Amino acid sequence: QVQLVESGGGLVQAGGSLRLSCAASGRSFSDYVMRWFRQAPGKERESVAGISGSGSRTYYANFVEGRFTISRDNIKNTLYLQMNSLKPEDTAVYYCAAGTAWGSTPSAYDYWGQGTQVTVSS
Repeated sequence: QVQLVESGGGLVQAGGSLRLSCAASGRSFSDYVMRWFRQAPGKERESVAGISGSGSRTYYANFVEGRFTISRDNIKNTLYLQMNSLKPEDTAVYYCAAGTAWGSTPSAYDYWGQGTQVTVSS
């Protein structure tokens, strides 16, 4: 089992940057595929970026368009999402999730953080 706690969200103007963190505790962090999801009001939860246990494989949703970078530190047991050139449409609650298989849907992930709010003003 693993516990996940996100941090780093906040209010930022369009064009600004934020770095989200997800601190993990419990079972070996490097055993898990990690993914960032987001959910805006009235919308389904969607995949943003993913990373393999070793960090050698990454995935980004098309809408990221090179603006975000996912990374992990398996010594510090922490997942990151560096978000640059933020747009108002990036406004959502961002969640980190851990799973044992590579997947793009929320059902593929077993453990979730509580979420952190990101608000981008125009």
